[in-house]
Amino acid sequence: MNLRTGAAALAPLVALLLVAVPACRGEGPPRAEPTPPATSHPVTPGPPSSPPVAPPPTGLPSPPVPSRRPPGPPPAPAVPPHLAGLDLEVMPTDRKVVALTFDAGANADAVASILATLRAEGVPGTFFLTGTFIESFPAATRSIVDAGHRVGNHSTTHPHFTSLSAGQVHDEVRATERALRRDFGTEPRPWFRFPYGDRDARTIAVLNDLGYVPVRWTVDTLGWQGTSGGRSVASVTARVLDTARPGQIVLMHVGSHPTDGSMLDAQALPGVIAGLRAEGYGFATLDALLSP
Repeated sequence: MNLRTGAAALAPLVALLLVAVPACRGEGPPRAEPTPPATSHPVTPGPPSSPPVAPPPTGLPSPPVPSRRPPGPPPAPAVPPHLAGLDLEVMPTDRKVVALTFDAGANADAVASILATLRAEGVPGTFFLTGTFIESFPAATRSIVDAGHRVGNHSTTHPHFTSLSAGQVHDEVRATERALRRDFGTEPRPWFRFPYGDRDARTIAVLNDLGYVPVRWTVDTLGWQGTSGGRSVASVTARVLDTARPGQIVLMHVGSHPTDGSMLDAQALPGVIAGLRAEGYGFATLDALLSP
């Protein structure tokens, strides 16, 4: 066999080997990717879907059906009709009864003495407190409330009310009202005393709208003027006893004089109580006014 004849004979064998070797190494032709199944409708992009809404809970009671009954009568006015429009200077009664009232504003120096006398004598009092007093003297305020005495509203900052707008009056009254309710659990309504006794028909009407009855006084002891103002324990006592009458409202103060330090109302209080009792008088809080 010559070379040309041998090469021709080997050619088919070489071709077979060249095809077999790549197949053994995993290098064969790439496999075709599977074709996704055809759909009957074309898919088009759309807006993002909203989150799924949970179904309403089951087993809960149905909401109440609104009542179809006619509305009831309007609520009764906060201020008793027989007290509306008034700034009371005397309790309307023929009974020999007196209301001892105490204003609290500048300081609390005489509170302990006054409370001790009222407790010893078994006499109730009505205390008109300012918001400033409540904030500055919380312990004294607490002692008045805890002793069971009636508490009224005397404004927040003790301004002249006739110079205030209706909105300012609301602010002065509501702030003290909230403090007494929130911090001491006591309700000042319906009793209010105008600072300086400064009032007119307009401000009385505003107070009535807020649920308050303004209370003035029958007699001011003038003990707040102090010894430097020419006052004394005897003069304080005499002013009360000389004006005694059924329904008398006595104005006193719980503070000391700012310069001479005197506390004439507190010092005179035992004699005032004894003198009134000697004349046949008893004592009441202003709540006695609520009965016509």
